[in-house]
Amino acid sequence: MTTSTIGQFLTPSIQQMQPSGIRKFFDYSSERTDIISLGIGEPDFPTPRLVREACVRALEEGRTTYTHNAGLPELRESIAEYLHTNFNVHYNPAHEMMVTIGSSEALDLALRVLINEGDEILVPAPCYVSYSPITNLGGGVAVEVETFAQDHFKLTPASLLASLTPRSKVLILSYPSNPTGAIMTYEDWLPIAKIVEEHNLVVITDEVYAELTYGQKHVSFASLPGMKERTLLLSGFSKAFAMTGWRIGYACGPEELIQAMLKIHQYTVMCAPILGQIAALESLKPHGLAAKDEMMASYNARRISFVQGLRQIGLQCHEPLGSFFAFPSIAHTGLNSEQFAQRLLQEVGVLAVPGTAFGKGGEGFIRCSYATSSVQLDEALERMRQFLQTV
Repeated sequence: MTTSTIGQFLTPSIQQMQPSGIRKFFDYSSERTDIISLGIGEPDFPTPRLVREACVRALEEGRTTYTHNAGLPELRESIAEYLHTNFNVHYNPAHEMMVTIGSSEALDLALRVLINEGDEILVPAPCYVSYSPITNLGGGVAVEVETFAQDHFKLTPASLLASLTPRSKVLILSYPSNPTGAIMTYEDWLPIAKIVEEHNLVVITDEVYAELTYGQKHVSFASLPGMKERTLLLSGFSKAFAMTGWRIGYACGPEELIQAMLKIHQYTVMCAPILGQIAALESLKPHGLAAKDEMMASYNARRISFVQGLRQIGLQCHEPLGSFFAFPSIAHTGLNSEQFAQRLLQEVGVLAVPGTAFGKGGEGFIRCSYATSSVQLDEALERMRQFLQTV
C-alpha cells in the first residue's frame, strides 16, 4: 500500500470535514513578522507565578503518576466549592463531576454518549467552531439557531422554537459567547428553560468564559429551577485562569451521564495530566483567585477602550458583556467577512477572524480578541482605520 492510496480508507465524515476557519487565517500569516493578531482566543497573561511554582514543587516531589479517572478528589472538591460559591450550583464531587483534557474533551464525550444517528443538536449561532464538527463526528445533525445583533446575540424563545423538530434532542448553550461576547441574564433564561422542559431537551452548557463578565454576574443555566437535572455544565481553567496549555477542563451533571462519559474517558485518555490538575487546584486557592480578578480587570479596561475605538473608526459594534471578544459589523463596506479579513491581513497586517468561521449568521462581522496589550490594540485600530479609508 502506498501513501497515495490511503485516502480511500478514511471515513466519509472526516473526508467531508472542513478545516477550522480560524486556523486558516493563522496559516495565512505564519510567514509574516509584522502581524498584529486579534485572532487568538487565548489570554496574553502567563499562568500566575505561584501556580507555576506549585507545579515545579510537585514535579520535584515526583508527582508524575496517573490520577483517578475522574480526576484528583481534592480538585473535584475545590471545583464543587467554587461553583457553589460563585454560580449557585451544587454538585457532588464524587459522583457528579469529572476532570477532562480541556472542556473540548468533555463536549466530545457528552455528545458521543447522547447522540443516536440522526439526532438533531441545536446550536445557537454564531458559535464556537467545534460544536458542529463534533456533532457530525458523533452521527448527529447540527442545527444552527440564529441569533441577531439587534438582540445583542442573545438566544430568543422565538428562534429556538423555530428550530425545533421531532428530532431535536440536545441544546448546546455557550454564554458568555465566543465569538460575540453576548451574555444571558436570569430573565433571559427563564423562557428558554420553559421550552427545554416542554420539549424534553438535554442541555449542554459551555461556561468556559463564565468568569469573564463585565457589569453583570454570569448566570449558569443549571442554577434555574428544574434545570440541573437535565443539564451538563462544562467549564475549565484555560481562559479566566490563563491556563490554555495545561488542558484542564471539567464536566458536572447528573451521575448517570457523568458515569457514561467516564466509560469512554477511561479507555481513551485514562485521566487528565496530573501536573495540570495540580495547577488547577492551586488556581482555586486565594492567591490564584486574586490573580484571576486582576486579569479580569485588565480585560475590562481593554474592552471599554477597544470597543470605543472600533466605533470611532466607523465599525458598529454591540456592547460585548462577556468573554474577551468584540464582534463588529463590517457589512457597510460591501465586502463579505472572508474578503474583509483577508484584505485586512494582507494590506495592513491585522489578523481578525471572519464571522463566517462561526456559522452562517456570522456573515457581515469579524471577531477581534482584545486579550492582547493595549499598545497592540491601539496600533491595530490605527491600521484598521487606514484600511477602512481604502474600501
